[in-house]
Amino acid sequence: MYFDATLSPSSLSAVADIARAAEQIGFDALWCPETSHDPFLPGVLIAEHTQRLHFGTAIAVSFARSPTTLAYTAWDLAQYSRGRFLLGLGTQVKAHIERRFGMPWPESVVGKLREQIQALRALWDCWQNGRPLNVRGEYYRLSLMSPLFNPGPIAHPRIPILIAGVNPGLAQLAGEEADGFLAHPFHSAEYLAEVLVPAIQRGAQKSQRSPQEVHLCVTVFAATNDDEVEFIRSQIAFYASTPSYRRVLEHHGWGEVGEKLSLLASRARWGDLPALIDETMLETFAVIADEKHLAEKLRQRYANLAQRLALYLPFVPAMRDAFWRNLVEEMHAA
Repeated sequence: MYFDATLSPSSLSAVADIARAAEQIGFDALWCPETSHDPFLPGVLIAEHTQRLHFGTAIAVSFARSPTTLAYTAWDLAQYSRGRFLLGLGTQVKAHIERRFGMPWPESVVGKLREQIQALRALWDCWQNGRPLNVRGEYYRLSLMSPLFNPGPIAHPRIPILIAGVNPGLAQLAGEEADGFLAHPFHSAEYLAEVLVPAIQRGAQKSQRSPQEVHLCVTVFAATNDDEVEFIRSQIAFYASTPSYRRVLEHHGWGEVGEKLSLLASRARWGDLPALIDETMLETFAVIADEKHLAEKLRQRYANLAQRLALYLPFVPAMRDAFWRNLVEEMHAA
């Protein structure tokens, strides 16, 4: 199992030091989220200041960008890093696409993301192998690639595409079209095993692929002290209040809790949400352990499920250096 780190929301001036520390400690990859900063720009610094560390977006908001824009950026990062870049895409939710990015929300989320992935690969094939660009779908029609705008072939053209999601529709799409599925931290081991993994397998079977070709990459809510427990409780409550994530709660018979959380969120009563996450729910959606036993509990829960694992807690080298070093060593020793 690969064990990865998550880049904290940081200014670009901090990225080089974080990347060097992540590689020195032994992480396999460093993932850059798209929250309050661009998810691609740190990749240039990570590639420049490390030698073996893989890195990727987890996630870049796909519906805020055209396939061609994504293709150019990923191509340059793959070339500069000598093949260490991983393109992780997520759809976000309707309100953010329409009201934060000013972009249209599609009638079919799965359909549009499928076309984006196919368009990306068509663009890369055009640049690498000279195949004419000919994408004709419901959402994208791409047929123009003049020599001036063609970056040409690179040494590492096989760029892994991973897509993120919570529900089985996108998991099945990952099985059909992608190289990996980035499971949302709001999950349980049971939900992964009983809902998402079978969906990936159905998608792979539909495309006549082996399910082993699609890596399940999991970000985990984890806590080792009381402050972290309360932070994770608040994060679970926040995500569980999102109606499109309700299926995770319903899988465990907690649909009514989700309705109450959504109602509180609609009234902006954010401080009242965490109280609805009881200890049973907390233990279901998060790994709670002291530092000494965290690696053991992570392995127990995910060893037969995930190919890549990362903590929801961001990696900050200056804080808890011994904790991160010990955790990486123990995870790799298994």
